[in-house]
Amino acid sequence: MNTYEDIKQGEKGAWLSIIAYIVLAAIKVTIGYFSNSEALSADGLNNSTDIIASLAVLIGLRISRKPPDENHRYGHYRAETVAALIASFIMFAVGLQVLYQSFLKFRVPANESPDMIAAWTALFCAVMIYLVYLYNIRLARKINSHAMTAAAQDNRSDAFVSVGAFVGILGSQFGLPWLDPLTALIVGIIICKTAWDIFRDSSHALTDGFDDAELQTIKQTIRDIPGVEKIIDIKARIHGNNKLVDVTIGVDYRLNVIESHEITEDIEKRIFESHSISHVHIHIEPHETSN
Repeated sequence: MNTYEDIKQGEKGAWLSIIAYIVLAAIKVTIGYFSNSEALSADGLNNSTDIIASLAVLIGLRISRKPPDENHRYGHYRAETVAALIASFIMFAVGLQVLYQSFLKFRVPANESPDMIAAWTALFCAVMIYLVYLYNIRLARKINSHAMTAAAQDNRSDAFVSVGAFVGILGSQFGLPWLDPLTALIVGIIICKTAWDIFRDSSHALTDGFDDAELQTIKQTIRDIPGVEKIIDIKARIHGNNKLVDVTIGVDYRLNVIESHEITEDIEKRIFESHSISHVHIHIEPHETSN
């Protein structure tokens, strides 16, 4: 179960990304200008757009912490998934921009080599943002947050971009101008692939998609509970980072209300213990076993 306190922890990761991107963008743009490195300057501008993605994640996390109201009886958890979807769009845009620039560099390679300080700056920034990625991905797994996973993947993509800038600048020092666009091409593909994975998972959750293999496992858990004669229907969906299960079961028609209710409590307990799902809506129907 994703609690409001978990989401509040996620906000720390979003703030870390925002602060890191502001600092790194300023460093890259400044040193890129004075060292005559277009690659480093472009990387810094890329980090400026990442601030927007991190802000979207932060806003999504803030909204998802709002308690249920008369228009949102299940709470606002899905705002977090929407934030992840927005982050994927921004990552797509960055990835396509990197691919476009790499094609241009293939056609017109740079003739002027920037100072090596630009290369070391790019490598330093790659290490810094990768450390942010490690922090955020651990946090995302701990609190089971789609939005923080998207933010962490964005951090990792930016680390790749900075590594690409480092390789490109280094290659220009040794008369290998083609190394820069080749590295950028690979990095652009990685960013677009990451963006697609986030988009796929977020859109799947927003359209009430649920993994069928996991649903069958939940179904088997319920089927093994004493008193459950038949599983008439079962559905599940993702609400933010919470899983909601709706199941209709058949029980012995001779059971009274109290006995039937005890079966539902057993189901809720077993589902929570086995699958960490705390919200299970159970409907009971009388079932007569055929002899």
